[in-house]
Amino acid sequence: MRCPLWQGAGLSSAQSSLVKLRGLRDNAWMSHDFDIVIVGGGLAGLALAVALRASRLSIALVEGQAPRGPGTPIALDGWDARIYAVSPANARFLDEIGIWRHFDASRLAPVRNMEIYGDAGGRLDFSAYDSGVSELAWIIEASQMQRELWETARRQGNLELFCPARPQALAINADAANLVLEDGRKLSARLVIAADGADSWTRQAAGIEVTFKPYRQMGVVANFSCEKPHLDAACQWFRADGVLAYLPLAESRLISIVWSTTEEHARELLAQPAETFCRHVASAGNRRYGELSLITPPAAFPLRLMRAPRTVAPRLALIGDAAHTIHPLSGHGINLGFQDARALAGTLIACPDYVDCGDERWLRRYQRARSEEVFALQSVTHGLQRLFLPHAAPLTLLRNAGLNLVNTLPVVRDALVRYALG
Repeated sequence: MRCPLWQGAGLSSAQSSLVKLRGLRDNAWMSHDFDIVIVGGGLAGLALAVALRASRLSIALVEGQAPRGPGTPIALDGWDARIYAVSPANARFLDEIGIWRHFDASRLAPVRNMEIYGDAGGRLDFSAYDSGVSELAWIIEASQMQRELWETARRQGNLELFCPARPQALAINADAANLVLEDGRKLSARLVIAADGADSWTRQAAGIEVTFKPYRQMGVVANFSCEKPHLDAACQWFRADGVLAYLPLAESRLISIVWSTTEEHARELLAQPAETFCRHVASAGNRRYGELSLITPPAAFPLRLMRAPRTVAPRLALIGDAAHTIHPLSGHGINLGFQDARALAGTLIACPDYVDCGDERWLRRYQRARSEEVFALQSVTHGLQRLFLPHAAPLTLLRNAGLNLVNTLPVVRDALVRYALG
């Protein structure tokens, strides 16, 4: 096992701490040896790092910016506009790595029912009670997850944080992967993990080409207070102008939305006065919860499908959005990233001492473990997105009849729930 060079070099604990705090500014040329370097401190990268906390591996995590605290401009009234639906399987994963217990329970919202509406009378309902489970998913703010993962990682004995820091050059050879940071520091590792998003610098530096398919849509997100209680229900409407989802927040009269719509329509929504925007969102959701009032400013992000031909290479592995992206209508983006972290952590922990953890032949175990689920979810989600496009109008009766048919077949409906639960 390789450790940072300042350990075992005769330095006292206080001296080692001083060296770390100074960031080796006076010794930027010095190389730091690790078993693993994770590039990217988002949810997937941090979850992987924390999942390896009890391993014998020495880890470095490179991130450009530490998570922001609560009360930042994107979180008016303390609510983050970035909301994720975390599956029960991933809730268990976060519990296993010691994160879930630190979440503020008053800010967690269970999803006990889900209502899906087609664009011509189709409907599909899922119930946690009917499926014999306590909840279908948990709605959690991205900022809460990231802060708790970050704080846990900061206290981790086998992990060294390089933040703020950005990579500048990557060289992969037979013995090691060598990463040079913008400030001149050099990191050497047996394995580099790209967890730096869909436009991953690390993936590009390693020469892995991916295929992007822009949807020419944007996901508009915002939080609202509502006139009627949501009763722990999530709702989704397939509309001519896109897919609108209402997600329950922890307070009974607060919801978050994701409206996946055309770029032109998204820009129109973002430009509207708050009252007009609220009326449009309420009307698009058939006034399911009555009048809406905006509590966070709307924001938007581009939507695109990204497929990678492989997620491992010699001394390299991809996780999260660096490995794949998916349309948000399925709500599975972050769930795929957490399962990547879980699978890769298991692969690395199981690696015997006599096997190099950066050996591509060993890393293929991780690739095989993840390829089927990722491909299936990407394909199904992409197919649904195409099926409900306005120019697919000839299929209107078929797609809505399909929703209604599944709704009348409890065995099929429950099988879908069980798959989503993990």
